[in-house]
Amino acid sequence: MTDRQTLLEALNTLLQPERFADYGPNGLQVEGKPQIRKIVSGVTASRALIEAAIEAKADAIFVHHGLYWRGQTGVVTGWMKERLKLLLTHDINLYAYHLPLDAHPQLGNNAQLGQKLGFITPKAWERGEITHFGEQSLGWIANIAQSCEKNTQNHPFYAENLQKHLENTLKRQVTSVFTASAAMKNVAFKNIAWCTGGAQSYFEAAIAAGADAFITGEISEPQAHLARECGVAYFACGHHATERYGAPAVAAHVAAQLEIEHEFIEIDNPA
Repeated sequence: MTDRQTLLEALNTLLQPERFADYGPNGLQVEGKPQIRKIVSGVTASRALIEAAIEAKADAIFVHHGLYWRGQTGVVTGWMKERLKLLLTHDINLYAYHLPLDAHPQLGNNAQLGQKLGFITPKAWERGEITHFGEQSLGWIANIAQSCEKNTQNHPFYAENLQKHLENTLKRQVTSVFTASAAMKNVAFKNIAWCTGGAQSYFEAAIAAGADAFITGEISEPQAHLARECGVAYFACGHHATERYGAPAVAAHVAAQLEIEHEFIEIDNPA
């Protein structure tokens, strides 16, 4: 068992929220009971996750997307009232970290996605093949040509096979845009960039950083044209699908450190 403040300090020490300019509060968003035996992690503080945490007898919830989104007015009505009502009635603490969770070098969303997809290996770290780009250095880019041991037509880092690799790993359909030349099986990607969630605005920074392919969660209208015109492949894999690995990794790490119980609860989201 631990207490609310000790858990907050452990999360802040790990994720360093003071380093980031973010649109919403990072840290303890809703105060609950002072003593914590069990923490549930999830991607978003939705009503479904809160209800599942109540069922799991959790004392705290740790998420990437908290109660506050860009442009909210702060009024407590409708869905906000219902979520807060559940949290306050059951005295559950809500901890949320947005950009700090994206950025953590080992446990964050980008690091975990890179590991899940096989872009990050211990050798890649040692050889300096992972670099960063974009606003607040949130984007990641890996020199796949160096980190891959072999380079054959069956390797997943060719255009068509990369799409299959993404779909098989993330268990969802991927929207892709790439040129005819990139689709040729004998053209391999050398530098693959990624940034989880709604990072379509990072595409131009990825191109400037030398990426041959860019992986994120969402795609907007301009990115399809940029992909075709610049010859850089674009893969939109789902906001939720790309960001479901950081929260359980961080929560499990801190739970082990503080000797409390942890459970990850997946609330599926097609977005």
